[in-house]
Amino acid sequence: MIIMKIVLGADQYPEYINGAATFTARLAAGLAAGGHTVDLLWPSADGRQDTYLEQGVRVHRLRSTRLPGRPRMQVSTPRGVRRQVEDLLQLAGPDVVHVQSHLGLGRTLLRTARRAGVPVVATNHFMPENLLHHVPLVRRFPDAAGRLAWRDLERVYGDADLLTVPTGRAAELLAAATTLAPADVVSCGIDLDRFAVDRPAVDGGAPTVLFVGRLEREKHVDELLRAFALLPPALGARLEVVGMGSLRPALTLLAGTLGVAASVRFLGAVDDDALRAAYARADVFVMPGTAELQSLATLEAMAAGLPVVAADAMALPHLVRPGVNGRLHAPGDVVGLADALTALLADPGLRTRLGRAGRAIAETHALGATVAAFEDRYAWLAVTRAGVRATGRSLATAA
Repeated sequence: MIIMKIVLGADQYPEYINGAATFTARLAAGLAAGGHTVDLLWPSADGRQDTYLEQGVRVHRLRSTRLPGRPRMQVSTPRGVRRQVEDLLQLAGPDVVHVQSHLGLGRTLLRTARRAGVPVVATNHFMPENLLHHVPLVRRFPDAAGRLAWRDLERVYGDADLLTVPTGRAAELLAAATTLAPADVVSCGIDLDRFAVDRPAVDGGAPTVLFVGRLEREKHVDELLRAFALLPPALGARLEVVGMGSLRPALTLLAGTLGVAASVRFLGAVDDDALRAAYARADVFVMPGTAELQSLATLEAMAAGLPVVAADAMALPHLVRPGVNGRLHAPGDVVGLADALTALLADPGLRTRLGRAGRAIAETHALGATVAAFEDRYAWLAVTRAGVRATGRSLATAA
């Protein structure tokens, strides 16, 4: 194995919990554990610049500013971080740069790396649906704004040496929306041991439904609450909602309006130990989101042995196989979602069987395999870049 200097950069950051940030942190830690020198660039959660060591990774929090209308979301702008990125890249002297987005920090890092002759891997976690509702000016024109957003991604990621996406469905979406080169599929991966749970064959307690994710429009937690209100009272079911987001006040109000507030717990953002405990308490995991390019939370639930009820949308059908490890419902079908939940909550034996199958599927997404896959790609790019420098060819010609 070639030991390398690697710089990772993402516009998503851990305090604003999402799959891209979680993946970036786990990949960085896995690479550092393998002996690589890893620098990780993230926007600061409070706007102030900082550098510290975490799990063997040098973490650099870059200057950021609050996104208008989103008091808990910070963004780094190209103008605001250009000099910092240039200085950090010179200090790190990387063999390869890996960006996780095409937005302010990501595009600045990618373009700075290109000017410095450093090869770049770009992973796409983006769908317009995950971003546009955060920007008030474009909410009225979602279709046009979505097309412009894809064009912007195409311009930025067109300068990368290698593209990756977490699922085959994500690759299809990128190919349909852009003219970029075909992307390699590399799962974001999960730490299987971290989420493993020993579940009793029979549990006589009140069954618990769990959702983990951002409380934003594309997750459709409002539909989950409406479906939960339709469950037979005899089940005595409870719902736990883990995550933060702009819709929490509205969702809390909706739970009260539906008459289920006493059975619903909004836990907010939680640490790793509390997250594992939530998976351990749950009997069924639900993901009604329609903009999932992989869904790490669903993978984590499967690793914890939970059956899954999910929307039949985007990449979720790649994880959830009806009758094998869970059930799918049509997006927006609240009654169908309620029926799927009722069937699983009423049958402990079925939950156990589906949960075991889900764990087996999750085992094909081990984090170690993901880290190794990126190590291989980094090494290929670094070696190819060295050969290009020696011959004067372009990297594209060498590929």
